[in-house]
Amino acid sequence: MKKWASLALTCMLVMSFLAGCSGKNEPAKEEAASSGEKKTEAADEVTKFSISLRTLNFGYVEKSPDINADKWVKRVEDLTKTDMDIRLVPHKEYEQKMVQMFATNDIPDVVQGQGGTTGKEMAGSVEAGVFMPLDDLLKEYGPNLLKKIPKEAWNRMSYQGKIYGIPEWLGNPSRRATWIRKDLLDQTGLPVPKTVDEYLNVLRAFKKLGVENPYMGRQDFKYADTFFGSYDVFPYLSQFEEADGQVQPKFMDSENMMKALSTYKTMFDEGLINKEFATINPTTFKNTILAGKAGIWTMNANELIQWQTQLQDTVKDAKLEIIPSPVGPDGKGGYYLYGDVARSYFINAKYKHPEKIIQFFDWMVSDEAEQFFTYGVEGENFTKEGDKINYKQPTDAQAVDEERYRQAFLWMVQDTTYNKGSLSLTEEGKSLMSVFDNTLANEGRDGIEFDPRLEALKKNPDIAPLSDTPPPLLITHMVKMVYGQEPIDNWPKVIEEWKSKGGSDVLKEANERYQSKEGVFLPRK
Repeated sequence: MKKWASLALTCMLVMSFLAGCSGKNEPAKEEAASSGEKKTEAADEVTKFSISLRTLNFGYVEKSPDINADKWVKRVEDLTKTDMDIRLVPHKEYEQKMVQMFATNDIPDVVQGQGGTTGKEMAGSVEAGVFMPLDDLLKEYGPNLLKKIPKEAWNRMSYQGKIYGIPEWLGNPSRRATWIRKDLLDQTGLPVPKTVDEYLNVLRAFKKLGVENPYMGRQDFKYADTFFGSYDVFPYLSQFEEADGQVQPKFMDSENMMKALSTYKTMFDEGLINKEFATINPTTFKNTILAGKAGIWTMNANELIQWQTQLQDTVKDAKLEIIPSPVGPDGKGGYYLYGDVARSYFINAKYKHPEKIIQFFDWMVSDEAEQFFTYGVEGENFTKEGDKINYKQPTDAQAVDEERYRQAFLWMVQDTTYNKGSLSLTEEGKSLMSVFDNTLANEGRDGIEFDPRLEALKKNPDIAPLSDTPPPLLITHMVKMVYGQEPIDNWPKVIEEWKSKGGSDVLKEANERYQSKEGVFLPRK
């Protein structure tokens, strides 16, 4: 309580939450709860609950006129004897909308988070008692959840020794990958690049071929941070390291940070990255790539086959491959490693039948659920001959979007590394699994992480990084340096500015927490 109370925004949440206990919204909540209670009095009756879900930039979801009327949602409800009231949270405004949701006390029965219990999007709600602990419920109603979900993921969902959320977990945290248009690389006659210099030479060759965006950039360097990995200087939340006996963010390694920035400036100066990369949003990023106008970029590896199919609608002979990321001076590279939890689900403390929600998620890790989300409905989307599944994967872009929605978005609790059942059906799928097991498993950058987050970071959002986004203060300087508006040699001064605006307090708290081993997660590789 003491920690979250220090935040003004969170105070607003608590005041609203407490006021809501006797406020004007309460009768409606009680009425809804009462209605839900009546619905679940008998085992064969439908369990009704509301649930918030982030759209995650899924085209199928964001284009849906009414997700609650979607045929796949109806199928899930039939299989689980539930009636969901899905409340979509826009991907682009996720944190803002989540905080607003808590502040106005308009909280669904089930709330989806994006990781642990104390993330920014949760706005101190777990600490404030908005959600119920799940330990006893899981023991009685969630045996499959407890059996299949790894201990590391449960640890991430715990607060003060109690489990508060059900995680969708990642078996392999190395998820992001370097993608290349292999058909273009073949045209250059160059081998698969390995080092930063070899990558730059391939990008130059792509430019000579007329590729509009040899390297596809994006605002805030999000999904465009390949070369920060080469030099191990990701300016992200989980990227602290120990240097000279002190814990500090990796971006304080000035020598390597300036090398990474120099690489981006070289690309900018030579026209190897779009001159407007700092304003390219996620939609433009994807549309540009699928229009055949990019050569190398970053994306989650599990989406390779879907993007390949969609790209070939525009460029018939296009061929995508995932290649090892460029290595830096230490011979290593890759992207920041994801946490053990991709999405998570919290049950409102006011909900009258939490055991029904636990059973709903327990079904998600059943064999029946795996078959449904992977292949669809037997007789409609696939057939069986004994144990053999006959399933034809979609080829047109719209159907691919629908399959991706069913397999990834709607399947809320699973090992989301990749869909083994679907990939096992084809040679390209087996090849992708090999990429995970033999390429991505051998790369990636991890660091020291603090969970709960450092209090000093909460005091000034301008100096605070997110999971895959640099602090706003740093982004401003990074973009100026790449654009040639500020000398890259100024990076040590940027660090001093970060310290002066609260960074010194961050360092002090980080080292104290590290020494006391309070909420410290060490690098996994």
